[in-house]
Amino acid sequence: MSTTVIQAEAIENIPQHIAIIMDGNGRWAQQQGKRRVTGHKAGVESVRASVSCARKLGVKALTLFAFSSENWQRPEKEVSVLMDLFMFVLTREVKRLHKNNIKFQVIGDLSRFSSKLQQKIAEAEKLTEDNTSMVLSIAANYGGRWDITHAAKQLTQKVLNNEIALDDINESSFNAHTSLAQLPELDLLIRTGGDYRISNFLLWQAAYAEFYFTDILWPDFDEEQLKKAISIFNQRERRFGQTSDQIKK
Repeated sequence: MSTTVIQAEAIENIPQHIAIIMDGNGRWAQQQGKRRVTGHKAGVESVRASVSCARKLGVKALTLFAFSSENWQRPEKEVSVLMDLFMFVLTREVKRLHKNNIKFQVIGDLSRFSSKLQQKIAEAEKLTEDNTSMVLSIAANYGGRWDITHAAKQLTQKVLNNEIALDDINESSFNAHTSLAQLPELDLLIRTGGDYRISNFLLWQAAYAEFYFTDILWPDFDEEQLKKAISIFNQRERRFGQTSDQIKK
């Protein structure tokens, strides 16, 4: 499908919230006979392309899975390089995000990061907190099970403090304590790299999201690949528990 057609459809059918599992950096580098860290650095260009394309198409929220709570198990040197890369990208890219009116935030358990990185994240969030064109969320040291457990702990504490009653806990109040609660519902979840799983990412938020899996490795995922995913999304019938006939009516 041509870019023109996709953009015309996007006026009405663009997903308001897209999340991406950015998989394949290491394999991309290995296929070229290079170190895995080279793939992570190349993946930054795909992040730029996806952010730019999503903003131009009118996406309201883009959430990227950068570092899971399980990724600490990777080789120590690779984790160290990823932390340095995160710091570098924060330093270099936040001003560009701010210039384009994009709000930046990080979701996940940040307590394990260095105080210097935590400070850098706080500064980036503060600089962009009033921006309105799109929200870019980076999931770092994040896991869907952690998100759900964290929300449960917050609600439990409120019950113990007599701030709310047990009967006040429902799907709506629980959702309000999860990450991304202030954003539109997740519409489209994309995974690159050829695997068909969501790897503990946005378990609560993905309940009614459309899934799109591609064999394309993340450093090769460009604007056209994102538009292709959106094109496929536009062909889906989203029923939310209803029948096709009900949706058509």
